[in-house]
Amino acid sequence: PGIRFVVFLRGCKLRCLFCHNPETWDYKDCLKISSEDLIKRIHKYHVYYQNGGGVTFSGGEPLLQPDFLIDMLKKCHMINLHTAIDTAGVGIGQYEEILKHTDLVLLDIKAINEEKYLEMTGKPMDEFNNFVKALNQSDCEVIIRQVIIPGINDNEEYIKELKEYVKKIKNVKKIDLLPYHLFGKEKYNKLNIPYPLEGVPPMDKNKIENLKKILD
Repeated sequence: PGIRFVVFLRGCKLRCLFCHNPETWDYKDCLKISSEDLIKRIHKYHVYYQNGGGVTFSGGEPLLQPDFLIDMLKKCHMINLHTAIDTAGVGIGQYEEILKHTDLVLLDIKAINEEKYLEMTGKPMDEFNNFVKALNQSDCEVIIRQVIIPGINDNEEYIKELKEYVKKIKNVKKIDLLPYHLFGKEKYNKLNIPYPLEGVPPMDKNKIENLKKILD
């Protein structure tokens, strides 16, 4: 919400079929910065986002750098900035401490059962479940985000199942359905990585609007 300073942290365990940021998967050729230097950079522009905005830590997967993330979240709260993490919920632990200093979690749902999750991400669902358990023990507000892909989950049955699944997560303020797009395809070509959803068209935004009505 509001005007935000977004910090993209490198590294991700998942290989989602619809990922549009493959350049963030590893730590090769990434910028290294200390938390002291980063908070100075954030504070420099605080006048823009201090009223209703804040700082969002995204990725990649911010949960893979827990010590740095916790340090940054604490520093943001020290200068009264709203904190959010944009995450798939697959890190390496310290979730309780991370969430203690987080105001909002933008939680990316990849799939809602073990078989589909493995198919969609290449990883089992266990770590995601661990994060959701910690999230349910926190006071964080939550916004659910689900990418909708033609021929995969763009149907009323899935949206109804998603609606029921999300009831298991505390403090959910809304569910965002995000249309699958092809913006990242050129990155795969440049990185010489086969594009997983070759031939799948962008999601029809009109159909997305109709599917959103199911969530009301």
